[in-house]
Amino acid sequence: MSEILDSEGTVAVISIVKADGSTPRGVGTRMAVTKNGGIIGTIGGGALEFAALNDAIRLMSETGSDLHERDWPLGPDLGQCCGGRVRTLTEIFVAKNRPVLFQRGESEIVEDRTDVMLFGAGHVGRAIALALAPLPFNLKWVDSRADAFPALIVQSARAIVSEAPAGEIIKTTSGTFVLIMTHSHSLDFEIVEAALKKTDLAYVGLIGSETKRIRFQNRLRSLAVNDKDIARLHCPIGTTGISGKEPSVIAASVAADLLIRQEGLRKRSEQGSFRQDVPEIVA
Repeated sequence: MSEILDSEGTVAVISIVKADGSTPRGVGTRMAVTKNGGIIGTIGGGALEFAALNDAIRLMSETGSDLHERDWPLGPDLGQCCGGRVRTLTEIFVAKNRPVLFQRGESEIVEDRTDVMLFGAGHVGRAIALALAPLPFNLKWVDSRADAFPALIVQSARAIVSEAPAGEIIKTTSGTFVLIMTHSHSLDFEIVEAALKKTDLAYVGLIGSETKRIRFQNRLRSLAVNDKDIARLHCPIGTTGISGKEPSVIAASVAADLLIRQEGLRKRSEQGSFRQDVPEIVA
């Protein structure tokens, strides 16, 4: 898409961020649109895609870099008989603003959102960044490899290139959600160890299987990490009952899980019973 942006100057990316009922495609589906109507990918074809395409072209002609959400009921008004409902997120990227899109400044972080620190810019990390984009989270996205990040990053995320990712943990605010999914198991462990030592984090999640969790737990015990802190590690991540391994499916599951945990924290805070040293929330 970077090459298209260079040649066209402006590109819109349409993503399905919510799908209820019968829909042509699911959450995480994306397509890119140029000003002249060229497309890469599909969000399901038919009247939905045609309407979203025209909407994106209109937005590119009227606005600069921005995010736009819209609900589409797939009924008679749209000329589709699916009967479901889709919410799309349209991101407008402008070539001249690429540095702004690549790395956000601290001043752009919205204070009334929950901070999420995501370690790893692989396929699943990219899908999670996209899934969290329209949700009430401030995302700080960390990787040691500058070229691991996509050429364009959603405006709700701030990219952090760090040679020592585990060292970024100390910079997190109280109540932050941490997600760990780097390209290296040894690096994953370094970050997990640092995160469990910071007891005011609201959630520490590690991608992987139960076998990986057991291995990490045993190694943590050998390093004298206490069982109370080890119990704060969540692995696998995401909501229960979703078995799909596709990045978009994992991202949707993780996003739902974080929303549930965020709501739980808010309710406990309102009731005056929130304790930072006991962040466990039953999803």
